[in-house]
Amino acid sequence: MPATPFELLLPHVMVTGGASGIGLAIVQLFQQHGAVIDVLDLQKPDKQWMEEQKLDSERVHFHAVDITSQQDVKQAVSLIAIQRGIGILINNAGIAHVGNVVNTAEEDFMKVFNVNVRGAYNCMQACIPYMEEQGEGLIINMASIAATLGIADRFAYSMSKGATLSMTLSVARDYIKKGIRCNCISPARVHTPFVDGFVNKNYPGQQEEIFKKLAASQPIGRMGQPDEVASLAFYLCSRQASFITGCDYPIDGGFTRLNN
Repeated sequence: MPATPFELLLPHVMVTGGASGIGLAIVQLFQQHGAVIDVLDLQKPDKQWMEEQKLDSERVHFHAVDITSQQDVKQAVSLIAIQRGIGILINNAGIAHVGNVVNTAEEDFMKVFNVNVRGAYNCMQACIPYMEEQGEGLIINMASIAATLGIADRFAYSMSKGATLSMTLSVARDYIKKGIRCNCISPARVHTPFVDGFVNKNYPGQQEEIFKKLAASQPIGRMGQPDEVASLAFYLCSRQASFITGCDYPIDGGFTRLNN
């Protein structure tokens, strides 16, 4: 186990969208520090993939769940609560979309809303009663710098991440006396398979140019890495961060403050 001054607050962690990118980095890091992790994702990976990602099937449990379905989420959370308990919820699952308010189709708008907003809502609504019952709990929502900055052609995505930030503040306020804390993390551009697929789909033939542009748009001169976001999530889930609630943490290579 890597040396760290931080101690995980609670041992049982639920992560949405934990099969790739930032979510996978979170699962891997938390496993290294002794957590038992339940992952809600659209599909359960096979044994070979688990071994390739160095995930211990005794500590990491995948559940095939569509987080946009309230019933499916409640059933999964109920099972997890009975078997292991729920101490920490990390709402990481999300999708993106390119478009402004005029050319964003209603279908695409609702798809982004359903995954990014309704999905987080479903998970928080299902988990918080168990956290209340045990008298403590912690929620981390994955927002984005798009929640607070105007980013071109990201209308639906920005809407969803603005909602994520607002939900974080509301939950933090409502449950502070119940021993439940809620914070969010707002990454800028992080190099993940999600980004690779997004660029390939929306900018065919321009991938190299777009990746250079994405890297240069951050004052630090590169995109973030999933393990950097995972490390911030781990700190916020540690006992050493127990004084923190209702906060949004940009991790953005200077994008928010230094892009003048």
